[in-house]
Amino acid sequence: MSEPNEATRRTLEHEAGITGTSDNAEVAEKSEVIFVGVKPAVVLPVLSELAPRLEGKLVISLAAGVRLQSMEKIAAAHYMRALTNTPAAVCRAATALAKGKRLSQAELSIAREIFGAIGTVVEVAEDQIDAVTALSGSGPAFVYTVIEALAQGGEKMGLGADAALALATQTVLGAAQLAGETKMSPEALRKMVVTPGGTTAAGLAKMDEHKTADGLIAAVEAAAKRGTEMARENQ
Repeated sequence: MSEPNEATRRTLEHEAGITGTSDNAEVAEKSEVIFVGVKPAVVLPVLSELAPRLEGKLVISLAAGVRLQSMEKIAAAHYMRALTNTPAAVCRAATALAKGKRLSQAELSIAREIFGAIGTVVEVAEDQIDAVTALSGSGPAFVYTVIEALAQGGEKMGLGADAALALATQTVLGAAQLAGETKMSPEALRKMVVTPGGTTAAGLAKMDEHKTADGLIAAVEAAAKRGTEMARENQ
């Protein structure tokens, strides 16, 4: 692992047992699978610096907004883009993989195994990556906003702050797990909760009135458009 910040590097070495260095070239020289986890604007300069050491190696970019074609012009590596998200920290990531022209099936299998260890993995075409970045990359922030709003609603109706947040968080977690395990559509799951004329129906009607669904769709759309803009900026 290459990490320029000495304090961060020492922490990772101590807590995760990772061998660290501040030298990107040393990592590239010794590794067969290389993860590029830097800010989008830095990806191409880093690859240019390491180009002679990357030939024939599997290079997985974790950056949004940097196209495979741009990377493939720099070095004869076997490139892949992997867009994952912060729930990787608890092994509940949503990861999408987009493969470059030189990538082999064996290398794709390696990547699927790596990211499958921390969550769900799907394969997409690169022209779908901006949508992935918006949905699963930015999506946790949108979900946290929903959790926060649900908790605030509970507080407004008389719950204590801690109880409201705990209930809101577990409600979202449980609903997501039920959707994932049953494979039922959101519509079918929603019907399991709604009683005509009941409390849930009243709440959903108010969400429709405030165009809650439209707001979430617009959030994904705006994030995807920004991803496309970033790709143009980092060609």
